[in-house]
Amino acid sequence: MAAPSNNTCGAMERSIRERVPPLLTDMYQFTMAYAYWRAGRHQEPAVFELFFRHNPFGGGFSLFAGLHDCQLFLRSFRFTDEDVEFLRSVLPPATDPAFFQFLRGLDCSGVTLRSVPEGTVVFARVPLMEVAGPLAVVQLLETSLLCLVNYASLVCSNAARFRLAAGPRRKLLEMGLRRAQGPDGGLTASRYTHIGGFDLTSNVQAGFLFGIPVAGTMAHSYVTSFTSLEEVWPQTLVAVSGDPDPVDFISLTKGWLSRVCELLGAEPAKIREGELAAFLSYAIAYPQNFLPVIDSYSVGCSGLLNFCAVALALCELGYRPVGVRLDSGDLCRQSVDVRHVFRLCSDHFSIPAFDSLIIVGTNNISEQSMAELNKKENEIDVVGVGTHLVTCTRQPSLGCVYKLVEVRGRPRMKISEDPEKSTVPGRKAVYRLIDTEGHPFLDLVSLALEPRPEAGVPLTCFPLGCDNSAVSITPAQVTCLCQEMFTKGQVTHPLCSAAETRAKVQGSLQTLHPRHKRLQEPDSYTVALSEKLHNLVREIRRGSSNDSNFLLAN
Repeated sequence: MAAPSNNTCGAMERSIRERVPPLLTDMYQFTMAYAYWRAGRHQEPAVFELFFRHNPFGGGFSLFAGLHDCQLFLRSFRFTDEDVEFLRSVLPPATDPAFFQFLRGLDCSGVTLRSVPEGTVVFARVPLMEVAGPLAVVQLLETSLLCLVNYASLVCSNAARFRLAAGPRRKLLEMGLRRAQGPDGGLTASRYTHIGGFDLTSNVQAGFLFGIPVAGTMAHSYVTSFTSLEEVWPQTLVAVSGDPDPVDFISLTKGWLSRVCELLGAEPAKIREGELAAFLSYAIAYPQNFLPVIDSYSVGCSGLLNFCAVALALCELGYRPVGVRLDSGDLCRQSVDVRHVFRLCSDHFSIPAFDSLIIVGTNNISEQSMAELNKKENEIDVVGVGTHLVTCTRQPSLGCVYKLVEVRGRPRMKISEDPEKSTVPGRKAVYRLIDTEGHPFLDLVSLALEPRPEAGVPLTCFPLGCDNSAVSITPAQVTCLCQEMFTKGQVTHPLCSAAETRAKVQGSLQTLHPRHKRLQEPDSYTVALSEKLHNLVREIRRGSSNDSNFLLAN
């Protein structure tokens, strides 16, 4: 799919402005911005980094997503008069009125965003985004950027795990809108699960905004709304051949139903007339898109028989039915039984179209049940996933954080009693080191001004979490991960469509070694600091203990 059109980009940017205005942030961002302004520090150059501390779902990797929305957010960031008047009403009365004039003139023309490209496989502790600019502005951006990246990356990573569990053959349908955390959660999930590897969505708005293929036919309510064949209208269908005389489709289907019952030894008395009426009505409305749900009553005694009869009638008139959906019970066993009947009908009635009918399974699918599909005999072609996909039931948050690393060109570091919450100071570059087989094996975080590592040249680094132990490594290839994405109020890296980013995800995942992609007990991927950055961390830690005695020194 091509890059988004101007109309689509415009719709997405309007959506971002409406969903993520500058007021969609935490109150303390404004109180800090005021304090910076009051102290005359608001224009000081500052740098923040966005990263997460643990790979999600107990896995070995994550996917970086949400950059596209961050770029649009930065481009449209500015306060309206209405925004400023509201802030005037909620900030303390002692707030200097001139601060509100300052807010009214703010935008992101002084902000630079460097980032890992969207759709890239990423790992814990690696800086994903660097946001540089005037201190007050980049502080105000914190919560919004975290909101745009956290869930997008989490649900995209969840989708990739479902794709790995499903394998490459099966198509995946995202259908979680009704279970998502509100409209925005549903829309975000549809976009980023597609990027993560899902083929289709049930969300029509996502199809409109992001170009994702949409799918859907009927629910159980449609089936149970019918009680008799008298409710079917119209009752005729014109053949594909162009014969102008419409065919009595009900009579044609009844004839096929008798033949199907005779073939399968079924009891006609157990067939639900209302279900047959629903199938007939839908087939007459959409003869080229006939894919009903067949478990409203009984798959074996009614739903499958009714489907076969209607589908055979469609085939006689030159149409190609699509398949069936199963939504309850043992999907694997039922799919095998359904496929067996399809093959019997194909052979007995000489209808080749029955060999290509698809079977869709949708029944509260989780990552575990998806993986089990590959262990059991089944004939499911498409799997629809909702709740466990979009709500990320195994882990509700990725936990991205946004931390200050430099002010006025000087590195800053959070030194916490909890070592895990300490930050790595300074403006940085991130390099992905590739082995001789083409697999990434280490991400190196170095100071921005350090020379780039060279392929074939040994280097010393310090893996995080390894008690300050140094290792020597020699990369076969070196890739610089971070690129400039936004500067001087403009997006400087092309905005990609969902389909283009989806292709990047699959390409990035393919390079990853299988031991890092395992869904259970994956090998840990190494993230390391350069020798200079490691030494800077040690110096700042030593210096902080001296700073703590400033009262005694004076």
